[in-house]
Amino acid sequence: MFCVVKSKSIKYVLVVLLASILLAISINGAVSAEVFFGYSTRKVPIYCVQTNEPQVAISFDAAWGADKTKQIVDICKEYNVRATFFLVGFWVDKHPDMVEYIDQNGFEIGTHSNTHPDMTKLGSEAQSLELDKCTEMITKITNKPVELFRAPFGAYNNSLLEVAESKGLKTIQWDVDSLDWKGLSAEAITMRILNGVKNGSIILCHNNSDHIVEALPMILDRLQKKGYKVGAVGDLVYSDNYTIDRTGLQKLLV
Repeated sequence: MFCVVKSKSIKYVLVVLLASILLAISINGAVSAEVFFGYSTRKVPIYCVQTNEPQVAISFDAAWGADKTKQIVDICKEYNVRATFFLVGFWVDKHPDMVEYIDQNGFEIGTHSNTHPDMTKLGSEAQSLELDKCTEMITKITNKPVELFRAPFGAYNNSLLEVAESKGLKTIQWDVDSLDWKGLSAEAITMRILNGVKNGSIILCHNNSDHIVEALPMILDRLQKKGYKVGAVGDLVYSDNYTIDRTGLQKLLV
């Protein structure tokens, strides 16, 4: 009898130990316990916003090239749309006239880092420097504070989000990726956006992709005909009294 009880006890201990190991294993960047039990120790940026209003935000990342930027601003204005531009520091340094044009036409400007590195590979001090240098350059041109940040490559970790938050920056991802940088046709870009968008979506585009100028009028026209109000990220996200769930959905606290 003693041997049987001891055997069962050993098996129980082994099962508990195995379960602990499995729940500590990473699944797509989250530990298994987060997946199975629904909690998360990982901070998450804003991917989209919970709202009943047919409202979406459109954004353009700018790191290389500027020859289409004025056209993008002008097309948006034709459709009475205010968009958000996330600018990299070396782009700002090279194209201050375009930064002025974006700002003077009432568009929102966020930072996309200073040199476009994978910021998860940097320490908190280097992450801080990346944010400070770019925001300082933008503010020097616009005389306005920068309130939004988009991580290069969409790569983030707790350290980066904490550093950004300490500087009063909301970190913004996206839930609709146009994939315009892949050289898709204007129609393909448009259909990707139309098929993915919902109330509270944040759309990712790039200011110098091959067919963005041809696609943008179709995107804005069709979204508006579907009843969506298209605007800047800052017009969509909540400024305070909110929470962000583990999927990146920003919700107002009840």
